[in-house]
Amino acid sequence: MTVHLHWFLPTGGDGRTLVDRHAYTDGGIKRSRITPVSGVRAPDIEYLAQIAKAAEQLGFEAVLTPTGTWCEDAWLTTVALAQHTERLKFLVAFRPGVISPVLAAQMAATYQRITRGRLLLNVVTGGDSTEQRRFGDHLDHD
Repeated sequence: MTVHLHWFLPTGGDGRTLVDRHAYTDGGIKRSRITPVSGVRAPDIEYLAQIAKAAEQLGFEAVLTPTGTWCEDAWLTTVALAQHTERLKFLVAFRPGVISPVLAAQMAATYQRITRGRLLLNVVTGGDSTEQRRFGDHLDHD
């Protein structure tokens, strides 16, 4: 049996605890980077590339990239990071209910070609009800 290890890519900012790591983005409301919370690191491309490179060097297969209004877009961020890595795969959190199936298939196919097959998908069908409504999904979580 082979073990596949994945890491987490903090596209909403990074802090010393799980509680404060999303404080930087103001819950996805203002996205202001003028007054970041003390001790929380911004999710800029240099920092995320550093994490991706470290994960690749340490032998992780992939990094999970979240989706939500509190973080950077998973598709765009990871395709940019693919330029900084060679083998690392990107487990992109994907909400199928907010995008047309044809567009999603086209995006995934293009991503696979550009990265030479390094896309993995994490299908997110629900989450926090308030956030789901922000994406236009008015169904309840269940």
